[in-house]
Amino acid sequence: MLRPVRKTADAGRLPEVRPSAQQAENLRRSRRDRALETAQDYVEAIADLSASRGEARVVDLARRLGVTHVTVNRTLARLQQAGFVNTQPYRAIFLTDAGRKLAEECKRRHQTVAAFLRKLGVSEKTAELDAEGIEHHVSPETLAAFERRLRKS
Repeated sequence: MLRPVRKTADAGRLPEVRPSAQQAENLRRSRRDRALETAQDYVEAIADLSASRGEARVVDLARRLGVTHVTVNRTLARLQQAGFVNTQPYRAIFLTDAGRKLAEECKRRHQTVAAFLRKLGVSEKTAELDAEGIEHHVSPETLAAFERRLRKS
C-alpha cells in the first residue's frame, strides 16, 4: 500500500549555497568592470567625435551611443565628478588629461582584441562587434598574452 508523501515547509527549495571566495571575487570584479564600461564607452566616443568633428556635443553622443540626451547629461555629470570630462551648459564636452588617457587605453585594448580575433580567423565585422564587449572585461594579463601572440605572428 502506498503512503502519501508529506510535504514540509522546505520541500522544493534548493539549499542555500554560499559562494566560494573565488566566486565572490569574480562577481566583484564583474560588477566593477560593468561600472567602468559606461565611462570607457563615453570617453572613447567623446575622443572619436572630437577627432572627427572638432568637438563632442550631447546630441552627438546621444545619437552615437543610442541613448537619450537626459542619459548623456546624467552620465556626463558622473564623468565630470570622476575627473574624466569638463562640461559647461550649451558648450562642447572636453576630455581632461585623465579622460584622454582612459580613451587611449580603451582604444588600444579594442584594437588589440579585434586584431587577436581576426588572427584567429574571425571575420572583420564579428571581430569588431565582439571586441566591443570583450575589451571592457579582458584582464591586463590576458591582454598582454594577446599582444605577445600578435607579435609572434
